[in-house]
Amino acid sequence: MQMEYVNGHAKKHFEDVQCVATGQKRCENLEKARTQHSVCMDCSSYSTYCYRCDEFVVNDTKLGQVQKLREHLQSLENSNLNERKRKLLEISPLNSKLLKDDSGSPSLFATGLRNLGNTCFMNAILQSLSNIEQFSCYFKELPVVALRSGKTAGRRMYHTRSQGDSSVSLVEEFRKTLCSLWQGNQTAFSPDALFYVIWKVMPNFRGYQQHDAHEFLRYLLDHLHRELQGSNNGAFSTSAAQDRLSSDAKCCINGTCTVVTSVFSGMLQNEVNCLICGTESRKFDPFLDLSLDIPSQFRIKRSKDQDPGPTCTLRDCLCSFTDLEELDETELYMCHKCMKRQKSTKKFWIRKLPKVLCLHLKRFHWTAFLRNKVDTYVEFPVRGLDMSSYLLEPENTEKCLYDLAAVVVHHGSGVGSGHYTAYGCHKEQWYHFNDSTVTLTNEAAVVKAKAYILFYVQQIQTDSGSRETKSCSD
Repeated sequence: MQMEYVNGHAKKHFEDVQCVATGQKRCENLEKARTQHSVCMDCSSYSTYCYRCDEFVVNDTKLGQVQKLREHLQSLENSNLNERKRKLLEISPLNSKLLKDDSGSPSLFATGLRNLGNTCFMNAILQSLSNIEQFSCYFKELPVVALRSGKTAGRRMYHTRSQGDSSVSLVEEFRKTLCSLWQGNQTAFSPDALFYVIWKVMPNFRGYQQHDAHEFLRYLLDHLHRELQGSNNGAFSTSAAQDRLSSDAKCCINGTCTVVTSVFSGMLQNEVNCLICGTESRKFDPFLDLSLDIPSQFRIKRSKDQDPGPTCTLRDCLCSFTDLEELDETELYMCHKCMKRQKSTKKFWIRKLPKVLCLHLKRFHWTAFLRNKVDTYVEFPVRGLDMSSYLLEPENTEKCLYDLAAVVVHHGSGVGSGHYTAYGCHKEQWYHFNDSTVTLTNEAAVVKAKAYILFYVQQIQTDSGSRETKSCSD
């Protein structure tokens, strides 16, 4: 729930004041009470909200009381954080979030993300992307971009809907969020500044209702790609970051290649054959992810007393995607040789695989009146996903092997409800990300999840034949 309406507690105080005002006998007291601005402050993000104006507050009183309160809350949080860290170091590593590496020194903490009001869809995607090193490292290595100057430079921005779009940068706030994760902070990070920018640049995600995580992922990658393309002044580039970009521009989307297309973009070949004259049509489509149907034979709901039937696997979903398909009457192909719409077949081939393969399982389907969820369990591999059989021309089979990096899971029955969590692998250790809470887990728990989005990273083979993984400073 959003800050100003959490449990209705602060709003109830505001309504109580209004009720008292209506009971006043003297008109001047009534008018004074009605014109008072009742505000509340979020103790995690320190944003201030005015109920009377129905708006976030960016100005302060003449005595600077709002800023003084923020500084006081920050000092309390810092003192509590130090105490929690001290206690955490005293408990057993097996029962804590603190791990130790081979040298015995403490490793990094996993940091959660605060839920700002049904923003679990965003948190799950952000945590997943943070565990894809070749993608997240690029942003973490970018230089800091100063978006403000003068009196506001260096000060924290408390968002308001009325601020101009020129003051925001999705790339910069995304960078800040990624840098705040895996830094040893035991208190969850509040991505309110990033969420504010998302409101500005992605109007579809304004408000505090639940959204689809896959839809958010597509919008996020698209807007990051566009902003990076539009950065002609070099604000979002370093020599180290540019070295990570692929020189192959065949899979670039809308022009210039960026880290988004370099990491996530692949190429599909779509073949359509006319069943009347045999004319073949080929089309090449770049993709950032593949949306896979769960085959209908695995969607049958069975009671507890019935045999569970065969288990659906990720390979079943991939085969269904690439199998030859005869188009139905509503999808007749316009044959240029026959000069009319004819029955035809369609087949997808993967022409080029991406470095990070994002697979979206279509769990939500529209019926006559509502959108139902397919709750079928899909078995997926953690290591060695072989994509060679789906390639048009598999030149190097070693580049067809993928390892799992992150999984997004939807809990609940509907797309507009329920809850999103994520699993991510960081330095060969699996974590479960549930908004503010991050817990250690293992592969056995991960493979039992009913995956919604799967992120696979391409294996890198060295000359000696061993597998190599890229890393960056966290």
